[in-house]
Amino acid sequence: MKIAIGSDHVGLGLKNYLVECLKRRGHEVDDHGTHSDQRTDYPPIVEQVARTVARGEADRGIVLGGSGQGEQITANKVRGIRAALCHDVYLARMSRAHNDANVLAMGARVVTPTIAETVLTTWLAEPYEAGRHARRIEQIAELEARERGTAPTGPLPGTRPGASQHA
Repeated sequence: MKIAIGSDHVGLGLKNYLVECLKRRGHEVDDHGTHSDQRTDYPPIVEQVARTVARGEADRGIVLGGSGQGEQITANKVRGIRAALCHDVYLARMSRAHNDANVLAMGARVVTPTIAETVLTTWLAEPYEAGRHARRIEQIAELEARERGTAPTGPLPGTRPGASQHA
């Protein structure tokens, strides 16, 4: 699998650790930086990772920072990206099985390298279940298209305005 990865200065150590883990497991790694511990803004790096995944030039992406929250938010601004902030195995499984997440965000100040490796390994191995979840992924894509003005406005297909959508 080809994996795009990037971090800010806070996530650098964890990024370097995960790059080695990925290579040991036979993955091809596309490292978008940073390569220095000098203070670095994460949005441009995360955008590069997300666009690489969105264009199909990498199978998945990983973005790392202090908490991972800003990285997840930034990645999700790129059309076609479903970034998930996962600091444990349960969230990693669910992000793939139910949400077909294609970018994983983690915080170097939140997880140890060993836990990050376990989360990453789980996330890479977990298949997307599709089924009932596919409709929801399509609804997310339609919402994304409407936000960009490329689709008609109105409620998502299969929904009623004001109705609760619990399932």
